[in-house]
Amino acid sequence: MALVISDEDLESIQLSAEIREKALHKAKEGYVMALLEVGEIRSGRAAKILGVSRLEVIEMMSKWGIPLFDDSQSLEELQQEVEQAELMLNQQIIK
Repeated sequence: MALVISDEDLESIQLSAEIREKALHKAKEGYVMALLEVGEIRSGRAAKILGVSRLEVIEMMSKWGIPLFDDSQSLEELQQEVEQAELMLNQQIIK
């Protein structure tokens, strides 16, 4: 995924590589969180895109004000989410 910033004002700002990387990381996180919020992706996919654990995505969701559970989910979908979370917790305990 490439992020292209066409605003001339932004492109003209001289940034260190470290600051530019930090800004791009935050932009990517915001984009992924927006996709998550509108239901285009789920937390597992968001974790994979961002290269973090699902638990970290859940923490990010809280920071971004995104509810953990979508009230439009069916009972079956919610049950599947719970089962996946339990599986992940069990894997963490075993390690």
